Amino acid sequence: MKNSGRTSGAKSRSSRWLWLLGLAAVLVAVAAYSYREPILGYAGAGTAYSARVACSCVYIGNRSLEDCKKDRLAGMELISLSQDSRAKSVTARFPLIMSETASYREGYGCVLEEWRD
Repeated sequence: MKNSGRTSGAKSRSSRWLWLLGLAAVLVAVAAYSYREPILGYAGAGTAYSARVACSCVYIGNRSLEDCKKDRLAGMELISLSQDSRAKSVTARFPLIMSETASYREGYGCVLEEWRD
């Protein structure tokens, strides 16, 4: 009889944690939906800025992408950078939200690719 009491108590705690986890997920989803415009704006500006600056650093400043990553501004830690040496471009990505690419063009420097809606 004592074991069954322990089992039901563990199930009760487990179901409480699941309920709280579900509630937290719903609250995060509601907040993300409510603030989607500013989030998309900041993500777009951050990725565009990072791609263009990193492209200039690599293809105009003749530095490695790893070295250029040291120059990122505070708050841009979530933005990842990748390089395509063939296309002479750098792509910046904000996870699951935004991606921007800047390419080096002779006579123009590094320019962002056209935005598509």
